[in-house]
Amino acid sequence: MTGTDEKAGTAEKTGKIALVLGATGGVGGSVARALLRHGWQVRGMVRQPQPGRDGIDWVTGDAMRAEDVARAARGVSVIVHAVNPPGYRNWGRLVLPMIDNTIAAARAEGARILLPGTIYNFDPAQVPVISERSPQQPRSRKGRVRVALEKRLREASAEAPVLILRAGDYFGPGSRSSWFSQAMVTPGRPLRRIVNPARSAGHSWAYMPDLAETAARLLDRAETLAAFEEVQFAGHQDIDGHQMTDAIRRAAGRDLPVRRFPWWLMTLAAPFGGFAREAAEIAPCWSHPVRLDNHRLLALLGSEPHTPLEEAVRESLAALGCLETRALPGPVAA
Repeated sequence: MTGTDEKAGTAEKTGKIALVLGATGGVGGSVARALLRHGWQVRGMVRQPQPGRDGIDWVTGDAMRAEDVARAARGVSVIVHAVNPPGYRNWGRLVLPMIDNTIAAARAEGARILLPGTIYNFDPAQVPVISERSPQQPRSRKGRVRVALEKRLREASAEAPVLILRAGDYFGPGSRSSWFSQAMVTPGRPLRRIVNPARSAGHSWAYMPDLAETAARLLDRAETLAAFEEVQFAGHQDIDGHQMTDAIRRAAGRDLPVRRFPWWLMTLAAPFGGFAREAAEIAPCWSHPVRLDNHRLLALLGSEPHTPLEEAVRESLAALGCLETRALPGPVAA
């Protein structure tokens, strides 16, 4: 028996088998790798067949097809719902049917659902500190869909327990669809400038390897979780709106120019749809300080996994191919 076979056998005996929907994405992939490190057997469902890699058991299926999800979920104790509509389009039409399929599969297997939560459920002008008790009164269409999604999860939690792990904006290796990788820097190119979306101090960032490690630790302690458990991941708080750009400069080892993100252009172009409309709707998240209250997470785990910001930024930029060399941290010009 190979080491891989022995590990799979141990996972089956302990019930540590997880299905990850969205395992080829940034968050889903990070959580899948963290679960593997923690001794879980991980099954990933994808639309196109995947070669055997990363220790994940790949199965072909579509999250929009209930029978595909049910088949992929047979025998699992956890379903990680980290899947989004292709290209983040058609949210109103696709997001809720996908979570309904996950709920049905989880009910059939008695599995827990893990959902990576967002801050879009809240009005940042009214909720500067997000906890499990904060009112969910979003201003955006995407936020309203997320509220409806979480409402369905809460209603289903008596039969299929739920863990929502909420965090701020993602960054880190493997994070392709993020403000860090799509707005602040240009993937595949050495750093020449930085675009800063922050319009005020107090933006929350989540380094994906830390978030994924948190998810794995929480799932390892399933017996301590409530049927509907919602925890906030504090991550990195950019207290002055410049800490992230300063960390990028230090990683590059030089004083890069910083330009403001063109929010005014997003407002003008929003009526035409696409990225501009999506950006304009969540602009308040960059205009008001938001902090995530992680007291429940600390009560469950004792501490929150935390990579220092400069190290996290350096690893993120290296993974994106933005560093000419692995520069040592250096002073940032005033």
